[in-house]
Amino acid sequence: MSDPAMSPLNERIQHPSEDSLGWALAQAARLHRFYLNEKLAGMGLFAGQEQALQVLSSYDEVSMGELAGILRVRTPTASKTVTRLAALGLVARSCNPIDARTVRVRLTRKGRMAVARIQTLWDEVESDMVAGLDAEEQRQMRKLLLRAAMNLAGALGSNRQDTGAVPAALDHHPAHRRQSSRKADVLATSYQQGR
Repeated sequence: MSDPAMSPLNERIQHPSEDSLGWALAQAARLHRFYLNEKLAGMGLFAGQEQALQVLSSYDEVSMGELAGILRVRTPTASKTVTRLAALGLVARSCNPIDARTVRVRLTRKGRMAVARIQTLWDEVESDMVAGLDAEEQRQMRKLLLRAAMNLAGALGSNRQDTGAVPAALDHHPAHRRQSSRKADVLATSYQQGR
C-alpha cells in the first residue's frame, strides 16, 4: 500500500502558509521535537522531560514551584513530569523540613548520569539541524530566532506565564552572561564614580 502523503495529488498541494517564516519555524520546531523524541526514547524519556533533568543538574535541589517557573509550565505539569522521572529513578522528591507542603526535587546518581547522555543527544540533534551552516550563520540564526521569540513574548503581554522564557534563556547562555557581567561592571563603576 502506498503512502497517501506521497501521492501525485499531494505533490501539487501546498500549505497556504508555506511561504511564511512562521510556517518554516513551526516545521523546524516540530521536526526538532520529533527527532529529539526518537533519540530520547532509548532512555525511556520524552521531549520536555530532559529539560527538567537539565534544570536539576544546574541546582542542588529546587521546589516544584521553582522547577515549574524555570521550565515556564504550570506546577501540576512540573509535578507530573517529576512523578514520571521519579518512577525511572532519575529524580528524588523530599518534603521541605520547614514547610512540609513544599516538595523539593533533586537528581539521583542515575539522573546525573542521564544528564550527560542527554547533552550528547542534544548536541547530535543540533549538529544535524545546523548541518551545512557555518559558525557565523549559526550565530545569526540563533540571534534572529531569539529576537523573534522576544517579539512574540512582547506581543503576548506580561499576563502570560511564558513571556519570561526568552530573557531567562539569554541569562543562561554563556555569551549573554559575559555581556551582562560586563554591563554590571560598567554600571558599578559608573555608580562608584558618581556618574
